[in-house]
Amino acid sequence: MHLPLMDFGGQRFGVEHLVEYVESATELGFDAVAVNDHMVFEVPWLDGPTALAAVVSCSGKAQLFTTVANPVVRGPVALAKILAGLDVISGGRVVAGLGPGSSERDYASVGIAFDERWPRFDESVKAIRALLRGESFGGHFYEITGPLEPLPTRPGGPPLWIGSWGSDVGLRRALRLGDGWLASAYNTTPERFGVSWNRVQRSLQDTGRDPTGFDNGLATMWFHIDDRRASNVLESVLAPAMRRPVEELRERLPFGSADAVADKLDAFRAAGVQRVFLWPVADELEQLKRFAGEVIPRLDA
Repeated sequence: MHLPLMDFGGQRFGVEHLVEYVESATELGFDAVAVNDHMVFEVPWLDGPTALAAVVSCSGKAQLFTTVANPVVRGPVALAKILAGLDVISGGRVVAGLGPGSSERDYASVGIAFDERWPRFDESVKAIRALLRGESFGGHFYEITGPLEPLPTRPGGPPLWIGSWGSDVGLRRALRLGDGWLASAYNTTPERFGVSWNRVQRSLQDTGRDPTGFDNGLATMWFHIDDRRASNVLESVLAPAMRRPVEELRERLPFGSADAVADKLDAFRAAGVQRVFLWPVADELEQLKRFAGEVIPRLDA
């Protein structure tokens, strides 16, 4: 599950709420904690790595994901330091999802040209991988002398998953730079994901790589389970915050009855999705409990 970092209205950002949320989720069987990354947004957005660090000690054996962190806006040195630190204090439970984001405001906030994001991102990922291995890095944009210590607990550093909405260029980038592909739930459908994942599998086989060694995940799966209220939550809470058409979000995200939510997730599972990162909208703790009690049994049936 995603940590509740966005203020949809009356959000509590205190550490006590984050701890209660994570403890409840892990007790219910969720096995990963994820955070997204924005500097500025339409609504207040709590800093992801800060929130993740705040819940390390109460997260049990759950993996800790960034879904995604932006190495261009944060800078590869600073982000590598953050990832290594999280990996050390968690005992090696970090998986780093990385992506350049799509917000011009984030880039403007740190004085980096938005049209430089792709070459900077490619180089940032290479720099982060080198730094997490204890190496130095030299490139066009970045010149970094390592090692940055302490090094991650995991030898070679955390796995790096590359975020992409599923374009041919994005998938090639994920294969070239990453250990996995992280898709975005509100930017895809089961059909589109399945086509992209089949393309990834064929590319792995064509290049002699083991397809079982390359993972995938589906982030930002916002949801709300309620026969009567879900549509209102989608229309009045999520859509205005995301500035996306309501019908587009309704098509892609699980809002509605427990059966409808389970059907949506089953379709993604059939398309090849291995891990889904869920994000309850409104009544977060109640929604986690309803998902565990009403949806998971339908998925397991």
